[in-house]
Amino acid sequence: MRVLFVGLPGSIHTARWIAQLPTEDWDVHLFPVELFQVREEMPRLTLHDVDDPAGRPYPAGVRLRDRFFATWGWNWPLPWGRYRAAGLAARWSRDFQDRASRLARLIDRLRPDIVHSLTIHQAGRLTWQARQLCRRPFPKWIVSNWGSDIYLFGRLPDFAEGVRLAVADCDYYWCECLRDQRLAEELGLRGSTLPIVPGCGGFDLEEAARAESGEPPSRRRVVVLKGYQDWAGRALVGLHALQLCADLLRGGGYRVVIYTGGRDPEAVRIAAQLFSQDTGVPVEVLPPRTPHFEMLRTHGRARISIGLNISDSISISMLEAMLVGSFPIQSNTGAGEDWIESGENGILLPPEDPQPVAAAIRRALTDDVLVDAAAAINRRRVAERCDRERIRQIVRESYREVCSGEPLPTGSPLYPPDHPAWNRIPMNSRKVQPRC
Repeated sequence: MRVLFVGLPGSIHTARWIAQLPTEDWDVHLFPVELFQVREEMPRLTLHDVDDPAGRPYPAGVRLRDRFFATWGWNWPLPWGRYRAAGLAARWSRDFQDRASRLARLIDRLRPDIVHSLTIHQAGRLTWQARQLCRRPFPKWIVSNWGSDIYLFGRLPDFAEGVRLAVADCDYYWCECLRDQRLAEELGLRGSTLPIVPGCGGFDLEEAARAESGEPPSRRRVVVLKGYQDWAGRALVGLHALQLCADLLRGGGYRVVIYTGGRDPEAVRIAAQLFSQDTGVPVEVLPPRTPHFEMLRTHGRARISIGLNISDSISISMLEAMLVGSFPIQSNTGAGEDWIESGENGILLPPEDPQPVAAAIRRALTDDVLVDAAAAINRRRVAERCDRERIRQIVRESYREVCSGEPLPTGSPLYPPDHPAWNRIPMNSRKVQPRC
């Protein structure tokens, strides 16, 4: 099977999703939406549209092809210098400088069985543009909804039309929660829906068990904060809320660990330093791109894990915290309500008001019974619904059935038939059929 992905090679979610496939047996390709870096976790595949490999390292299993479809072997350096020659550049039309045109040319020449866009507002929109330019029949097209694709970008004037076109024109739609499936139908989805699974795949349960400290959450003295302050993240609200709880943190011997990322991690780093000076509570700021196991271990030593943003789908950091026993305090702008009964196994709240966040932190710091009982519920819930091997099997089978045209699988490990989300979010009763 030949699969062409369109996505962000610098995203850990891209690397983890593709790693679920048998890349040694399948012919896997990736066209980058933008090529700033490639994750070292990226499995063996062919990376296209590479024009300047000298300034960045590439994983050992990545074969490079330039925008002229020339192959330079597994990690062979590309002769970038010769493409800067004015004489050669003048030979190519303006269309060749356009990413959609280059993607269309690649699809026509590669002729994959499946094109899979990882994200809608970036990869889906680009693929839709390329589809209008392809000269051959277009392959079966899957669009994956990640994070804020529909819930946020589907409402913003600069992105809404591109999101709508991609959703309405795709043959298959993959998402992480029932809310986003409903929103896709409202935007005109006509293709088939694939089983709802996390956009980064499942979790290694044995690895998660090794990441735990061995202590019940009530005895842990770490509070973890997701340190993203950008278009969606609201880490500074979380820091403000922690400052309102400084008496409990200081008196209980707690320390705060912040993992950074987003567009402006330096702003969070500075705010964290000032927070520590003002409150006397020690703060550790983890660097961006901290290895996944280290992140799991950080949550596995924490009593509380806080994640605040104005938009999301499944919060992977929330699931990681739940898996290793940390009590989740999460904004109510994602799929958290499908996993958490607020006040029982976590707390859901608005992302931009520090007062309710502080109240939630105080409750979680003072109620040992709550955090210990929540840990047992959450470990079991995530293990049952997000086991890596089970998710991988579902994903591979879905690709095979899309490629062969056989009936698609039904249901989802995230939403058993008796899950309350089915009643909370009424789904369109019509049968959605593939259009390819």
